[in-house]
Amino acid sequence: MKKINVVASLALAAMLSSCGGSKEVITGAGATFPLPYYNIAFKNYQATSGVDVTYGGVGSGGGIRSLKDMIVDFAGSDAYLSDKELRDMPSEVIHIPTCMGAVVLAYNLPTVKKLNLSGDVVADIFMGNITSWNDARIVALNVGVELPSIAISPVYRSDGSGTTFVFSDYLSKVSPEWAKSMGVAKALKWNTGVAAKGNPGVAGIIKQSKGSIGYVGSEYGFALNITMANIKNSAGNFIAPSSEAISAAATAKIPSDMRVMITNSPAEKAYPISCFTWLLIYKEQDYNKRTLESAQGTVNLLRWMLTPAAQNLTTKVHYSPLSATVIESSLKALDGVTYKGENI
Repeated sequence: MKKINVVASLALAAMLSSCGGSKEVITGAGATFPLPYYNIAFKNYQATSGVDVTYGGVGSGGGIRSLKDMIVDFAGSDAYLSDKELRDMPSEVIHIPTCMGAVVLAYNLPTVKKLNLSGDVVADIFMGNITSWNDARIVALNVGVELPSIAISPVYRSDGSGTTFVFSDYLSKVSPEWAKSMGVAKALKWNTGVAAKGNPGVAGIIKQSKGSIGYVGSEYGFALNITMANIKNSAGNFIAPSSEAISAAATAKIPSDMRVMITNSPAEKAYPISCFTWLLIYKEQDYNKRTLESAQGTVNLLRWMLTPAAQNLTTKVHYSPLSATVIESSLKALDGVTYKGENI
């Protein structure tokens, strides 16, 4: 019921805006992964522009559905649209990265302050093949650490989620068994563990449940002071999530359409479950009785998200800023946005 109310409120805000309300309102919905950053960024944008930005954290899947139904100005997603998904949208969609982040493995073991994990071990934990914290494979990665002989309780997302997409994309690269049996998707068929909605829901369960482990956006781990594991990267180093380690992952060439995953980066100091997060909009903004003012407002917001003023806010909430190259490509993509065929 909560999700329905959120989407309904966004639709109402969009309707009021399009009907010529006295205050401009831009509406969006989607990923909870970047929600802490969007909260502070949109608040700053409102203070400087006088434009209200309403964003509902309903998960990447919910945001994409709302954009497909044309009831929001933009969608937030941690997973780029596949070629098939792009074809299924009613009009051409462009992807604009807003920041970089990480999916972390947060855990609740009060006596274990430092934990090393590898991708194949994480995969087997979430597939139910490793069920105890003192399993020999975990012990081998943590020499000298006294691991308790208690059951592991994996926590996963119940909703369609870009965070799940990023997590499963990484595990598919490091675990052939995961790639074969689980695959890469925003929603997966889980055989073990506890379901929770949104990054806040997963983080909340981990915080309360001894023996639990789950994947969340890094900010939620930091905000709730949950211990996070070091993950072995492709260079063989155990890396803790940090702004520097996340930025180190974005060393590969970025395609012009911005659709790229940077998990399992070959960079020596890269945190291996790093990612971009995107805002998605229609390239042609004349849809669903939108006004030119609404179209311009949406593009102005996305342009502002690429400015130093917005990018400097990322590290305040444990994300990482975009590189100059990515910003340049994103601005070029925004230059192609049109209203009734004319560039905005």
